[in-house]
Order: sequence, then structure tokens, then C-alpha cells
Amino acid sequence: MWKEKFKAHTFYDFDYTLLRWAFDPLTRLNREERWVDVPVKLGGNHHIVRVQGLGTTADPSFEVSSDSEEEKESLLSHISDLFQWDTDIEKVHDHFLDTSLKTMFQAHPGTPIVKDFHLYDCLMKVIIHQQLNMKFAYTLSTRFVETLGTKKEGVWFYPDPETVAETSYETLRELQFSQRKAEYVIDTSRLIVDGKLDLAALANESDKEIMKQLVKVRGVGPWTAENWMMFGVGRPNLFPKADIGIQNALKLYFNLETKPTYEQMENWSKEWEPYLSYASLTLWRSIEG
Repeated sequence: MWKEKFKAHTFYDFDYTLLRWAFDPLTRLNREERWVDVPVKLGGNHHIVRVQGLGTTADPSFEVSSDSEEEKESLLSHISDLFQWDTDIEKVHDHFLDTSLKTMFQAHPGTPIVKDFHLYDCLMKVIIHQQLNMKFAYTLSTRFVETLGTKKEGVWFYPDPETVAETSYETLRELQFSQRKAEYVIDTSRLIVDGKLDLAALANESDKEIMKQLVKVRGVGPWTAENWMMFGVGRPNLFPKADIGIQNALKLYFNLETKPTYEQMENWSKEWEPYLSYASLTLWRSIEG
């Protein structure tokens, strides 16, 4: 077992990352003790990395620990990328202090992009969750992982694309997937296995190119692509206008009688660039608790 301590160079609300991950019943964490066990897949091996919050939002520090000495550097690299500890969130915060979202950002400082643990896991989750209320969405993704994934020392790992690609539509139908959603999940996994969809390569492309490629995949629309870019890749400038939560948060924040129009959202969001993802996250956060 090895342990490494990290000190962030910017403010960072680790407790918010735990809150976001706690929405998912599959995540093993403890908000009171301030730790999360991150499932990491490397070269076909499953590792569990514990990340413990030690500091405060204003002065954040972390302890990272795991059991594989030979994979230590790769695991640390994965964790650093997952948490985006190199991102200057204070710079983002200062940007919003000169915008219409000033009050909201003052109320929720240090909000990071809370990524999913792996690119494939995230794509499966957003496909499963699209057009569902949050409670049933997580019910379905939990059934999916508990049926096809693996569990190690109390930590769930999403199935590999190869496992899903070989799964019958009927197996997912028995979990209460619609026929179409079962097809989207399994057929997308088959594209990945066949080498027709390379998520790691795609993650290095521009936002525009990722959108162009992903929406070609049956069952992946703009909302799904935007969410994958934000929560899978960690892109900083995404604003899914079709998201009901964002619409509700804007309605409340700007004291509107009805949900905002796309035109209103487009006009407001111009001054929030190039950090639209942080606007999105903070808007969601404003109505979560």
C-alpha cells in the first residue's frame, strides 16, 4: 500500500465532488470522512484508488492511496486527470464575478467539473440516463453494472465494451430497458469493439469534431454528446441548453415566470464563455440542495 499527499494550487470544493458522486448508488464513498474509492482500469487490471480530502475549499489538500507499486505513476496520472487538479478554478471564478452569474458563483466557490471515472463508463451512463428522471436513470445504470460489471472489495467496475457487445438485447430488456435503449447501449459497445468508435482518440479532438462524430452514432444526440464531453472528457465550455435542470435553475435565478427560451439562454451565455461547463455545473448545484 502506498500513499501520496497532494496540495492543490487553487481553491477546490472536494466535498462537492463527493456530493455529485453520491447521486450514483454505485459509488463507494463516505462524505463525513471525506473519501471516495475510485475504480481504475489499467491494461485489463482493476485497481482501487482511495482519494481522501484533507484540507478545506480555500486550502485544499488530498491523500491518494492504492496497492499497486508498479502502476503507481499511471494511477496517480489517472487521478490527477480525473480531478483536474491542474485547472485554475480561481481564474474561472474571477471570470464569473464580472458576469450575470456573479451572485451564484459567490455562493458556490471552487466548483470543479466532476468527471465520471472512465470514458466508456460515462458514455454508457449518459445513453442510459437520457430522457429519464434521475431516480429511474440511476436505477437502470445500477442494474446494468450489477448485472454485467464486476465488484472488487466493495467497489463496482463498469463492464468492458466486449462484455456488453456480447450481451443480448433481451438481457437488458429484463432490466427494464426499452428496446431502443438496449440497442443503443449494445450497438454502441459493438462499434467500440469493432474499432469504429475510439473514445480515447475522440477525446483528443475539438468539441466541434467530437460532436460531429458522436451524433453519427445511433442513439447519441447533442445532449448526450455534450454530457459526455463535459463529464467524460472534462471539457470546460459546454452548455446543454436542452437540459431541464439548467432551464429550471435559470428560471429560479433570474426570477422568471416560465422557463427561459433558447434565445435567452444563448444571449446570457455569451459572457460566460469560455467556461460554460462551470456555469452549467454551478447552475445545477444551485438547485441540488
